[in-house]
Amino acid sequence: MRLSVTSYLFHPDRLGVIASTLCLIHCLATPFIFVAQTCATSCCASAPNWWVYFDYLFLTISFFAIKRSAQMTKYKSMKYALLISWSVLFALIVNESTGMFVLNKNLVYIMAIVLSSLHIYNLNFCKCTEQSCCTTKI
Repeated sequence: MRLSVTSYLFHPDRLGVIASTLCLIHCLATPFIFVAQTCATSCCASAPNWWVYFDYLFLTISFFAIKRSAQMTKYKSMKYALLISWSVLFALIVNESTGMFVLNKNLVYIMAIVLSSLHIYNLNFCKCTEQSCCTTKI
């Protein structure tokens, strides 16, 4: 059975790895971009709104990848690990936007790496071999 490029790239775990990795790059690049901008022009010290919205774009893409991956995995514990790690990442990003609690920013990086790692693990080791296990609801 040949896979097209589209079906290869849009496999939920591959999409999750891409979204998590882009989220991590986005999070790592933000301080450097805006420190350079602040040094060049001292107009504002915070990121513009459109840049912050990327967090929520990555979370949305990641949510749909998690949902489909959880349906396709053969391990129940992997379903919970994916959902819990996404929920923690979501809570950390919302907290970062609202400033409700003072938390270490490294937690966002760690959770993005954990989420990406879970997708890679699921992609390599948790494939359904039967059609019935891939159609179960969460």
